[in-house]
Parts: sequence; C-alpha cells; structure tokens
Amino acid sequence: MGEKHSDDVVLLGTWQSGYCKRVELALKLKGIPFEFVEEDLSNKSELLLHHNPVHKKVPVLVHKGKTILESLVILEYIDEHWKNSPKLLPDNPYQRAKVRFWAHFYDQKIMVAILPIIISSGKEQEKAIEDMNESLRVFEDGIKKDFPGKFPFNDQNLGLLDVIVGTSICNYQALNEAVTEVLSPEKTPAELLSWVNALKEHPLVKDTLPPHDKLVNKLRKKLFQSRKV
Repeated sequence: MGEKHSDDVVLLGTWQSGYCKRVELALKLKGIPFEFVEEDLSNKSELLLHHNPVHKKVPVLVHKGKTILESLVILEYIDEHWKNSPKLLPDNPYQRAKVRFWAHFYDQKIMVAILPIIISSGKEQEKAIEDMNESLRVFEDGIKKDFPGKFPFNDQNLGLLDVIVGTSICNYQALNEAVTEVLSPEKTPAELLSWVNALKEHPLVKDTLPPHDKLVNKLRKKLFQSRKV
C-alpha cells in the first residue's frame, strides 16, 4: 500500500500548472498524504535545482528522498507504487498501451496548443484555436474507438486520461474569459465537452482545480506581458 506520512512524499509545483495539478489529483485519488511546495519559476529554488538539474521545471515528486520527474512518468510511478484503488492504468497490457498513446497525444497536441492561443491575436489566434479544436476532435474520435462506452462520463473511479483532461481542459472557462472563446459548444467536439463538464463536478477535481478568478487574473497577466511592445 505504500507509506502514509506526508513527509515521505513532497510535490514541487505551481498552483496554476495543469501538469502539476494532474500529479496532485492522482495523489489525492490514491489517498496519499503529501506536502506541496509552491515554486516560483522566475526565481527557482535550490530545492528544485537540486532535484531537477536537467530541465529545471515542475512537477517534481520526491518520495522518501528519491526524485521522479515528468508528469506522465510520475503518474505511472504513483500507480505502480501505490497499488490500491483506483487504478489509473488498466491491467491489460494492450489497454495500457492505448491509454499511454492517447496520454502522449494529449500532451503533444493539446497541452502545447494553449500557449500559442494566449500569446497570439487576430488571424493567427483564430488558426491556433482551430488547430486545437481539430486536435480535440482527433482525441475524441480516438477515445470513442479505443474505449467504447467512455462517453458519457459517469464513472467516479477516474483513470489516467480522466486525470490529465480533468486538470487542464476543465479550466476552459477561465481561458475563455481571460483570452477569447477557445472551447464552446459551437467549436468543440460535443461528447468531449460533455466529458469535461462532468469531470468538473467530480469532488476531487473540484478540490484540485485552481480558483477560477485567480487563474483568470494570471492568464490576463500573461496575455498582457506577451503583447507588450
């Protein structure tokens, strides 16, 4: 089952990062006490530089003094070390491979699409939004094909894909308010948007997501800084 003392598990992260929030949610799902250390990435701590000297970024999980890096790797480590339910990944190797594929697709195509939307404007921004929603359509089609019955979401036992989607796109209303309409019923695949809205109501997802107003202010600040001449 793993250890039960919070000083055994430390998460270095930032409050607004979806990559950090997915690790936080996974720890909560497994019932693992942990200490969260807020990092200022404009003034990185010696602790962060010690544990992640290569990339110098968060999240970083420190378990009994041992360092685990990269959010998807951390999620698998959590699932493998703490074997109690809920399981984040299925036991079947083929199903696990499919989950891994779509998790990597999500990070490589969808997570990285958010910043270009924030820092662009006009036609360039419209194209960035279109590209993101097209990637979401591919993602939705893949989930429907590989995981029949995933939609509509009604399972309180969140898996790995629920964790990564639930801690990122569930913030879409803050992005819409701070920047422009990115996700909407008109632009975004309907079943995926329904999944996102259902995930937002899960008690642990609610507890983990950053405060809406605080995130809107953070996004507006980033928007302002990106457009300063």
